[in-house]
Amino acid sequence: MSEKKRILIVDDEPDFSMVVQTYLDREGFATELAYNGAEGFEKIKANPPDAIVLDVMMPEMDGYELCAALKKDSAYASIPVVLLTAVADHVTSTKYSHYDGMNMEADDYLPKPASAEDITRSVKRLLKM
Repeated sequence: MSEKKRILIVDDEPDFSMVVQTYLDREGFATELAYNGAEGFEKIKANPPDAIVLDVMMPEMDGYELCAALKKDSAYASIPVVLLTAVADHVTSTKYSHYDGMNMEADDYLPKPASAEDITRSVKRLLKM
């Protein structure tokens, strides 16, 4: 029997995180939660997951910063990242623009509200399942 693929969900919205976690668990993944980018980065360094579901707008270290740090580090660059954001595509007045998200080195980019099904489909595709 093969070991379950580990997915780290990094999002500062506990309700959303738990919905995604429940869905991924039901699909046979092992999941872990982090509620900001700094906490997520510590968990990644301690035990790198097979894939990461990463929100953009979070306290301490946002998703763009965490994604950039991961993709610059050869120890973590190959971990697939699904970037989630509630930023509308017409927003350009903040550092959280749709354009910036699309230009991140994330492996997939889903606008919120992304369904748990969409996130799971993306994770499975990135892990070639």
